[in-house]
Formats: sequence, C-alpha cells, structure tokens
Amino acid sequence: MHELGLARGIVDVAQAAAEEAAVAKVAAVHVQVGRLAGVEAGALLFCFDIAAEGTRVAGARLVITEGPVAIWCGACNAERALAGVNRFRCPVCETPSGDIRRGKELDVTSIEVEQ
Repeated sequence: MHELGLARGIVDVAQAAAEEAAVAKVAAVHVQVGRLAGVEAGALLFCFDIAAEGTRVAGARLVITEGPVAIWCGACNAERALAGVNRFRCPVCETPSGDIRRGKELDVTSIEVEQ
C-alpha cells in the first residue's frame, strides 16, 4: 500500500510548515490528487490518520480534491484539459496525444491551522 508512504510525505510537509510558522496544531491539510496518480482516496485518508499520530498534524482533516488531466496537443500547440481518462485525444482537433502534462501529481495545496 503506497498510500502510507504518500501520507507520511503529506504529514512531513504539513509538520514542517507548522514548525516554520510556529503553529502548535494543524486543523486540515488540502491536497490535489491527479486522476492518473494511482492513489486510492479511501486508503490515503486511512493512512493519513496513522501517519499523523504524535505530530502537530494529529487529528487534522485531510481534504482531497481530484485534479484534472491535461495533454499537450502538438497540432494545436497547446495544453488541453480532458473530460475523462479514457480518450487521450485533443478535445478541439481530435489529434491523439500521449504527452500527459497534468493528472499524475499529488500536491499539498494548503494547510489550515488552529489559532
């Protein structure tokens, strides 16, 4: 289950941010997970609580937002967002593309703290 490793990384980022800001408690951590990242949201939520034990992040909510998938269309010379993950063709000109520009990431987007 690679979600435990990902959860530990998320906790490390939140913990470091809390320490840098001299905050005693993190209330929530917001992450964006690309649709192609291969992350099971339920497993990540479960592992987050385990990884956060004994840290400033313990008891915090993990808020997961699904990120979009985008490809590069060489014909249009532009990045294009896709409606789904089953068809990797430019939605404008229908040119196939395997050049995935967004959708595989897992990013901590914000951290809420308790005052």
